[in-house]
This record gives sequence, C-alpha cells and structure tokens, in this order.
Amino acid sequence: MNKFLPKFFISAVLLLLFAVIAAKAQVAVNIRDKLKQQIFRFNEIDYFEDIPGRLTIAQIKSDVFAGKFKVNKQATPITADPGTAYWYRVKINHNPKSRNNWILEFFDQTIDSITVYSPDKNNNYAPTLLGSSRPFSARLYQHKNFSLNLNNSLTGRYVYYIRIKSHQPVNVIIVLRSVNWFISYALEEYFFFGIFYGMILVFGLYNLMMFIAMRQRQYLYYIAYNLSIGLYEMCADGIAYQYIWPGSPMWNHNAYGIALFSASIFSVLFAQSLLNLKVNAPRLNKLVWWVIGLRSLFFVLCLTVNQNWFSYKIIEIVPLSLAFFSGCYVLIKGYRAARFFVIGYLFLLSGFVVKALIALNLWWLPVTAANYYSLSFCFIMEMVFISFAIGDKVRLLKKQEGLAQLHIIRQLKLNEELKDALNKNLETQVQERTKELVEKSALIEQQNEELTSVNELLTQQSEEISRMNVLLEQDNTILHQDIEKISHNRVMSTEVDFEEFSKIYPDRETCFKFLSDLKWEKGYSCRKCSNIHYGHGHLPYSRRCSKCGYEESVIAYTILQNTRIPINKAFYMIFLMYSTKGKISSHKLSEILSIRQSTCWAYSSRIKKVMESKKKEIKNAGDKGWSKLVVE
Repeated sequence: MNKFLPKFFISAVLLLLFAVIAAKAQVAVNIRDKLKQQIFRFNEIDYFEDIPGRLTIAQIKSDVFAGKFKVNKQATPITADPGTAYWYRVKINHNPKSRNNWILEFFDQTIDSITVYSPDKNNNYAPTLLGSSRPFSARLYQHKNFSLNLNNSLTGRYVYYIRIKSHQPVNVIIVLRSVNWFISYALEEYFFFGIFYGMILVFGLYNLMMFIAMRQRQYLYYIAYNLSIGLYEMCADGIAYQYIWPGSPMWNHNAYGIALFSASIFSVLFAQSLLNLKVNAPRLNKLVWWVIGLRSLFFVLCLTVNQNWFSYKIIEIVPLSLAFFSGCYVLIKGYRAARFFVIGYLFLLSGFVVKALIALNLWWLPVTAANYYSLSFCFIMEMVFISFAIGDKVRLLKKQEGLAQLHIIRQLKLNEELKDALNKNLETQVQERTKELVEKSALIEQQNEELTSVNELLTQQSEEISRMNVLLEQDNTILHQDIEKISHNRVMSTEVDFEEFSKIYPDRETCFKFLSDLKWEKGYSCRKCSNIHYGHGHLPYSRRCSKCGYEESVIAYTILQNTRIPINKAFYMIFLMYSTKGKISSHKLSEILSIRQSTCWAYSSRIKKVMESKKKEIKNAGDKGWSKLVVE
C-alpha cells in the first residue's frame, strides 16, 4: 500500500502536467466542407519577433526556434515595430476527402510584404510572395485582399509559416476559406463597394448642383470632404490599388495619408461654414483655424521628415471631436440647423472609435465584415444626416427671410396709416384756416378803413393756401402711387401668397388627391382597353386597369407630366399665370418660387400654350379657372 501511493502521486502529477501543456499548445484548424471560413484567433496562431529580420525558413522551422514561438493572446495579432520582421505559425489539418478547394486570405491591404511558406508532402517549403509593395498584376487572384491556394492533395496536419514586415502597424487577420465561399463573398463585397462609392458620387453631384443654385462655399467644402473620404476608403480597402494605381506601390503606401489630411481639413471647414461659427461661436472659430494650421504642419512633416508618421491615424480624433463639439455647442445655444449635423457626426465618431479599437486590438468581439466595415457604414449615415442638415439650414434661412418680409410689410402698413392721419390733420387745419379767413373777410367789409391792409393779407394767405394745396396734391399723388405699389407688391409677394395658397394645397399628398379628383371626375376609363374598372397602383392615387393591368399615374396626361419642380410650386405657378393672364415674367416667377429662371421660363411657356388652346373654356371660369389648365 505504501509503495502504491508514490506511484499514484507521480502519475497524477504527470497527467496534470500534460493537461497544462495541452492547454497551452497551439490548436490546429480542421478543413471541413461544412465550414465556409475560419479566422485564426488566439491560440490558433503562434508568433516570433525577428528583430534583425535576417532569419530564413530553414532556421525558423528548426528545433532551436520551434520552442521560441509564443502563443498569441490577442484576437488578431498586430505588428507593433515597423523595423521588425514577424513570423507567424499556423497548423492546418488537411482533409483529402474535401470536395472544395481552399485558400489562405489576408484582410489588411496595407501590409507591405507577406511571405507564405507552404509545405508539400515531404515537408519542403515553397515561398509565395504577397503584399502591397508588389505590383497588383502579380497577384494570383485579382482581388483587393492577398490570397494564395493551399495544396488540396495533402493529408494530415501541416505547419504553415508566414513572414510579415510592414512600414506601419498592421492587423494580421488570416482567414482559411473555401474558393466557392471566397467567390461568393467577393462578389457581394464588390457589390456593396459599388453602392458605397456610388452614394459618395451621388451626394457629391447633389451638392455640386446645390452650389450652382445657392453659390455657398459650404457645398464645395462638403464635395471635397466626400471625395476625400471616398479616396481614403478606396486606399484602405485596396480598391484604389486595384483600379487607380495598380503599378505604383510607393504611391499606394502614402496616398491614404494625403486623403485623410484632405478629409480632416475640409470636414472642419465645412463644419465652420455650416454652423456659422464666426457668428455663433467666435472662440471655436479661432480654435478651428488653429487646428487646421497644426494639422497642415503635421502633414508637411509627414511628407518631408518621416512618411511613416502617416500611420498615426488616431490624430484625426482631434478635428473630428472639434467639429462634433462645435455642433453640440451651437445646438445648445439654439442654432437649430445643427440638429442633423450632430447626429451625423455622432455616427462618424462611433465608427471611428470602433475602427480605432479594432486597430489597437482592444475590440472584444470577433472581427467580422460588419464591424470591419463599420466606419464605411457610419460614413454613409453621416452623409445622409449632413444632407438633412444642409437642407434644414436652407429651410431656416427661407423662414427668416419670410419673417423679414412680413416685418417690412407691417412697417409699410404703419407708414401708410401715419400718412393718412397726417393728411386728415392737414385737411382739418386747412378747413379751420379757411373759416377764419371768411370771418376776417366779413370784418374787413365792415371796416373800410382797414380794407387795403386786409386785402393784402388775404392775398398772401390765399397764395400760401394755394402753395399748400399744390404740396398736398403732390403728396396725395405720391401717396397713391406708394399705395398702389405696396398693394401690387403684397399681391405678388412670394411668401404671403404662397403661404395662403399652401393652406389649400400644403403638400404632395393633397395635390395628388386634387389631381385625382379633377382628372377622373367623369369616371375612369383605361386608355389601352377602355375598361372602367380599376384598382390602386404602386404610386399614390394612380389607377391600374383591372383588365389589362395598365397603370396610369395621377400626373400622366396632365400639364404636370415630366415636371421636376415640387408639385405645389407647379400649382402655384399655374395659378399665377392664370390670375395674371400670362403676363407675369419668368424672372418674377423665379423670384417668388425660388426656382431657376430657365426652368420657370420653360414651364410658363408650356402653361401659356395650354391657356391659348383653352382660351374659350377658361374665359368665364372665375377663380377656379386655373384648375382647368391642369388636365391636358
């Protein structure tokens, strides 16, 4: 019994030791057809830092260095020192029964040099050179990520060695994928890239048109900011290297820094202009210029001193935070145009934080396509809300302009009332003076001795009265002219009349209902088969024939067909053309409706033609005659 206890104790210790060693041992990844992809994480990757960077594959795979590899404790490894070569070791259990072909893929497109040493059946290693320092045409797959094929004829466990060296810290995200899933994933990825960069171009063109119409610099700043963001994303995704400069690796290493600098500068300039910091926050406005100056100085130092400094992307948190704080500050002070700006930059700040946490390996969740491209999604949300902010600012400016016009009209009314009161007062004084003169005339007749002096006085008074009457007549003439001008301006006033008109037709829904009632007031009849039964179509108030399926929109075969201006403004233009009998000019229409003069001219010419063709019909139609011009 006593002899058995030591043996039992030794066996227990050995089992415990083996269990600890097994827990720390590197885990091999199995190839399975049910597995679409496998991202190597934690104990699936071992690493070794080759500080001199001179070790060969023969040395690395030897027993001397085999025990020097360390177990990876991060979700995805990061190369911290640009001067060090990093060796990574992964183990793969090959399955000869697998019906799929398999590849190794590297996510980070900014890695300068990747050398993958793949084993054969005799454990001889063949190198495959990858990385952004090589021409794009040298890749096996013409894809933005770095990929290489695995030898699918191998059976059992094999060790792969990967040597990585880059001029900046990079995320080493290694993925085992089937070729079928790689093709499917790549097609979907490029599809969403097309949507993302297409939205950037659409927002850029939209703001270019807004600049042409409004002539405000903020639109140019936003266009430059959007294009800079697009270029930066293309550099980060590898799309720019694939399609713009595939034969220029050196430009590929530094282009992202130029794009990021441009995005930072134009983002704060846009925020400064949109939020009107010069008026709303003068101190923040000065701080913006200081940040722009310091960021420009850092950019010059990166170009002239050390281009590796471009990798310090975390510096962009300064201009981004300043723009976000400025929006919050002016919003708290009551500048309502900053509402959507703050929401948009909150998305952008969130995406930047997620991207920074992933880059610094502080992200606690698995790195997937969703959070890897989170910054791109936040850019899209930021563009949407910034567009809302621009529109909100334009709307508020128009509202302020309308209030100013109302104030002018009230002041003109007050001036008119003061002039009327002054005229009445002058008439009363003249009547009293005339009465006094009559009384004095009677006294003069009674007093013959003072007749000459009184006559001279009366002559002078008569001349004074005549002069005052002339002045009064001139004042009355000018007053009548002013009253007529004020009345005309009030009738033709854009904001007053359009607001009154908008009470009847406030929005697109109301206008469409009015058109529907007007167009089919005598009943529906299909234009294709003359069927009188219908159902609702896809568009609001459209009607679909129940027999042949032909759908007719509410604006089809009306004067509003193919019209690009808002429908309530189109109604108001028809109303003005009808009420002025076509005499209102396109310049006046442009001023009232805030629409380009060329568009007003083209549409008013079309209305005039309809008025001419329906001259008899609208002759005695009254104030509703304008609606008879709608349906052609």
